[in-house]
Amino acid sequence: MTLASRRYLRPETLRRIHHLQLRVRDVVDGTMTGLHRSPYRGQSVEFHQHREYVRGDDPRRVDWKVWGRQDRLYVKEYEEETNLRLTLLVDGSASMDYAAGQPGRASKFDHAATLAASLAWLGLTRGDAVGCAVFDDRIRASVPARTRRSQLDGVCGVLEAPRAAGQGDFLRVLRDVAETLPPRGLVILLSDLLGDRPGILRGLRLLRGRGHDVALLHVMDDDELDFPFSGATRFEGLEAGGVLACNPRALRDEYLAGLEAFLAEVRGQAVGAGCGYTLVRTGESPEAALVRFLSRHAG
Repeated sequence: MTLASRRYLRPETLRRIHHLQLRVRDVVDGTMTGLHRSPYRGQSVEFHQHREYVRGDDPRRVDWKVWGRQDRLYVKEYEEETNLRLTLLVDGSASMDYAAGQPGRASKFDHAATLAASLAWLGLTRGDAVGCAVFDDRIRASVPARTRRSQLDGVCGVLEAPRAAGQGDFLRVLRDVAETLPPRGLVILLSDLLGDRPGILRGLRLLRGRGHDVALLHVMDDDELDFPFSGATRFEGLEAGGVLACNPRALRDEYLAGLEAFLAEVRGQAVGAGCGYTLVRTGESPEAALVRFLSRHAG
């Protein structure tokens, strides 16, 4: 797949993840190259297409005639094998615009969008159907799942589109997604999860009730996780508004205790709803975060 010059596609990230697989943990409407079988049986077994070999493929499916002509390994895919349907939901609410005050540091949204674009690239190179949506209190931009290679341009266009950056409404968005998506796919939510936590939990359960495998990439800025502030500081709310001027040293212990409770709650809610959960720092390289996520999702 040739890559257009895109803001959120980083060649170094793609090089690090190209050998990895998007895996699913439940029977869904699709297969992942022998990692997951289709729930359908008795369909046509006619040859459909070639796909480049990746580590873990059954060697018996390699087309050795093609290898003899091109000196590259390809496997055969058949009509009875359906592609995984991946839906990427990227939080575009105002809180995602926070970025630590360091030169060149990406915002939480930029980091999440880079992860999403990389996952879309990975899925499309494996022949999967990939869709994407950016939301705050509603879905603001989206592209339905498609398998065509040009779909990457559509996904990047959604991620690069101007955002309203309003206040998030997880329950409304996740309910809409659960009601409109065909059942049994892989849904990855990329968000700081700052919002109505009971609504988030209800939304996740709606998706799970539709048979989707759901994974959360919880994107947090290093400042939010470490609270490195010292001296007189002015904090401004990005969504609910409000201003707090204070000496952050006096708040640090209480803040970090509250943070630990928040992380434990959202992690527990995700696991309790049967979802995967990975905490991602904006200071962590996208490729390191994706290797960690892809290596253990479905574990």
